[in-house]
Amino acid sequence: MKTLYLDCFAGIAGDMFIGALLNLVPNMNILTEGIRKLTALNPEEYELIIERTTKNGIAGINFDVHLKHEHHHKHEGPHHEHDEHEHGQEHHHHHHRHLADIEAMITASELPSRVKVASLRAFSLLAEAEANVHGTTPDKIHFHEVGAVDSIIDIVGSFILVDALGWPRVLCSSINVGSGTVECAHGILPVPAPATEKLLHGLPVYSAGTPMERTTPTGALLVKVLADGFSSIPAGKILASGYGLGNRESPDMPNMLRVMLIDAGNEYESDGLIHERITLLECNIDDMNPQDYEPVIGKLFLRGGLDVWTENIAMKKARPGVKLCCLCKGEASQKLSRIILEHTTSQGVRLKEFDRVRLNWRIEEADTSLGKIRVKTTDLGGEELRRIPEYEDVKEIAQKHDIPMYEARRMILREL
Repeated sequence: MKTLYLDCFAGIAGDMFIGALLNLVPNMNILTEGIRKLTALNPEEYELIIERTTKNGIAGINFDVHLKHEHHHKHEGPHHEHDEHEHGQEHHHHHHRHLADIEAMITASELPSRVKVASLRAFSLLAEAEANVHGTTPDKIHFHEVGAVDSIIDIVGSFILVDALGWPRVLCSSINVGSGTVECAHGILPVPAPATEKLLHGLPVYSAGTPMERTTPTGALLVKVLADGFSSIPAGKILASGYGLGNRESPDMPNMLRVMLIDAGNEYESDGLIHERITLLECNIDDMNPQDYEPVIGKLFLRGGLDVWTENIAMKKARPGVKLCCLCKGEASQKLSRIILEHTTSQGVRLKEFDRVRLNWRIEEADTSLGKIRVKTTDLGGEELRRIPEYEDVKEIAQKHDIPMYEARRMILREL
């Protein structure tokens, strides 16, 4: 499994993300050719600046959008998007667009469908965040800088490059948001600025380094849309890496984003078996109605739990209790722990990491005289071991034909 890891030790911004990914794609023209598919953008309005350079002795790529009719416009590293907070102000340098205008522009383009879907979701989330900040609705938000050429390129261009990488799984470190204040149309406000802070809800953040805005609205937005989970660098083989450079100077922490393309994630195949690293979440509960476990277990499975079960235990003073257990990939442990804490009476969750060896398996659909049914097929070293019909399908077929479960299963196994 290919994984794109975002190391946000110094924050993240749209231009830094694009600069970093340009190190990984085979041809930088992928970006310029992709942006041209946004035919509603006039190529005479802008110029894409892609520069290989160094910052603090580290080589990387600095990406910028030069608006040809604005002699003084320049991205300013991770806080070039200060203007994204200037909704409700009158500007003369950019077109004013509503969410519907941007959606129409993206929908009418010849971009790949997955790029369109991600871009539309991103702008919708951004409009919701801005509307929340300003106490209005997304359709009433006037996108000044957010809807301007440079910001559209930052957001759509990011998904163009992720598409070029084949939409790998995306994992992210905790996000350095910076500190201090930022100047915007509403005055001097603390970092993270209002829209950024709204977009960061639910994401792991911290503050480090010289005071400055290190994560911008676009940066937070990209993590919100792309990240499948948050973790330290996952196990695997590094295939490629690169730095996206910002334009700010920081004496103690380079203004840059590091990305790594990693192969295999946390699993590999040996002797026909899958070897992987998994996390066990568990907690002890003695004050919860037994009927309330079922919906929690359902949520855990839905959000990435590999297996979920309960165990009867004896707690202090010999009180009967239940141990709730959930196996998951490491990157899913945070969100699944949150589900346990929100939907049970537990006050804490224990996390343990284990190595696991398992068979390779796949789900296939088979035709039987009783109807179509999903079958789990396991193999070892390429040789099929067994085929087991899915329980829910057997149950549905038994009900449909009004026969016992064991009889439905016997008939299906005979035909597999």
